[in-house]
Amino acid sequence: MRNWLLVGALCGGICSPAAAWWDEGHMQVAALAYDQLTPTARAKADALIRLNPQYGNWVVGWPPGKAAQYAFVRASAWADDIKGPDLGFTDVGDSAGKSEAGRNIGYYDNLMHKYWHYKDIGFSTDGTAIEEGDPVNAVTQIKLLAQGLSPASGQPDEVRSYDLVWLLHLVGDAHQPLHATARFSHAHPHGDQGGNLAKVIPATGETITLHAYWDRLLGSYSTPQGAIMDAMVDKNTKLPKPDPERAGELDPEVWFKESEKLAEDVAYAEPVRSCTEACTLDRPYETKARETARVQAALAAARLANLINAALK
Repeated sequence: MRNWLLVGALCGGICSPAAAWWDEGHMQVAALAYDQLTPTARAKADALIRLNPQYGNWVVGWPPGKAAQYAFVRASAWADDIKGPDLGFTDVGDSAGKSEAGRNIGYYDNLMHKYWHYKDIGFSTDGTAIEEGDPVNAVTQIKLLAQGLSPASGQPDEVRSYDLVWLLHLVGDAHQPLHATARFSHAHPHGDQGGNLAKVIPATGETITLHAYWDRLLGSYSTPQGAIMDAMVDKNTKLPKPDPERAGELDPEVWFKESEKLAEDVAYAEPVRSCTEACTLDRPYETKARETARVQAALAAARLANLINAALK
């Protein structure tokens, strides 16, 4: 369903194509999650990350003592990397309605599975009928991959490595509000693809999609080292502490319901809600959007750590 738009143009060819939260956002979530893993879970996660075919590229040039941490952080963007032309993956004939859409076969799978990155919980403000979303989506796959990650699943380590790198990414996606919804309206009777069909003009002056605006709120391209600094060290950018009770919620259905509510209340708040063309964002909207993105990223990190700790205890 989704068309991943504008990323190449906005990043000047630096960002990986179609990256939700874009690279830095995903890496900030992973960096904070890695810091919250138990020693046992961290050692097991490190071993699984080493099985990814890109591991050698992820650690080249980094000090050996930092390699495991940096590879874990960098692995969070792998599910977007495979949407590009260089790693041999394809979306030809790949759709959520096909029998192979929800399979879990490890790196042998050469499908991009773009529909794994979101779940469209539709809403409408003008009475337009809401259509059902894809049967295979981020929720179905987070559940499947989390089950596969556990040694009790009986899956070989190569498949469990695949499950882990997907989970590093999808848990971040689950907390980006526009990965949880599609707005149905007279202008877009089949949905706006999570804001990909809505245009906004932020304070920076360019016209971009609403989805791209939210994807870049935590930054665009970064190194693992930069993402770690931004998420955990720099007092001006470090992510806030999440609510402990909410961090303990491990049901992805709940995560997506929360994100959909934020989409309606924040992402599609005024002035976006009333706009029929490219909408100029005001300061209150942009301030609230940034605050929401930071809280969601911190919550995603805590939940990701709790998920991995539970699976790899």
